[in-house]
Amino acid sequence: MIPVDALRRFLAEDLPFGDVTTDAIIPATVGRAGIFARETGVIAGIDEGVFLFGECGVEARPLTQDGAWVDPDQQIFDLTGPVHGILQAERTVLNIMGRMSGIATATRRFSALVSSVMPGARVAGTRKTAPGLRIFDKKAIIIGGGDPHRYSLSDAILIKDNHLALVGIEEAVRRARIFSRYKIIEIEVETSEDAITAASAGADILLLDNMDPATVKRTIALLSSSGLRDQIAVELSGGITPDNAGSYAGCEIDLVSSGWLTHSVKNFDLSLDIKKAERVVKL
Repeated sequence: MIPVDALRRFLAEDLPFGDVTTDAIIPATVGRAGIFARETGVIAGIDEGVFLFGECGVEARPLTQDGAWVDPDQQIFDLTGPVHGILQAERTVLNIMGRMSGIATATRRFSALVSSVMPGARVAGTRKTAPGLRIFDKKAIIIGGGDPHRYSLSDAILIKDNHLALVGIEEAVRRARIFSRYKIIEIEVETSEDAITAASAGADILLLDNMDPATVKRTIALLSSSGLRDQIAVELSGGITPDNAGSYAGCEIDLVSSGWLTHSVKNFDLSLDIKKAERVVKL
């Protein structure tokens, strides 16, 4: 399922009173066009592109699929339909697919890096997404091979520093467990000692926040010696990027969550080129 209402809003945002440039200079004709990659990366947003063009009366035939690596000048879509429709949907499609493909590409590359230095660890996203785009950002992370993490505050119990400023670790976990037996309980800790306390209290996931590599290794060692490591998942978070992930080599953790995947998106370069018609077909 794709969020069609959101996609329609995106189109409406770009077309409040029509496309005045195209309406002014281009007659109502049928034409063909293509969307092409301009760099190497992981493509994402195929279904979204098909829907958006379809809303404008254009048939969009995909020539690849979400999750595929593409190369410069590789064609992604073959488009047929009203030239007005092609031009109306162009920027909305390129914006959505460019962002999603950028996130998917970053996730795929970051996952490979993390796996090389922390075997078995999986890359995850965060809630650091642009308002209105979270569903697309999370989908792009999945396409890139990552874990989407929480979609909202309703998904799981994540006890963070501001919660712990008001309620202690053991009491917070106790209250969370009483509140629901069906919600995962994750707790953010900043010291090895707090990690042991949280694991002993019955948390399901430890989020090691802003810990340096030496402290992470010490925490894992203490969990193991206490007989707690096998009963809890360990997540590493706090400014983890491709620039510093290598410093955590050898840390035996399960997840690396990084807001970098979505709050520092490098848009993937795509372009739409209309094919010059030998003859004009009027509608």
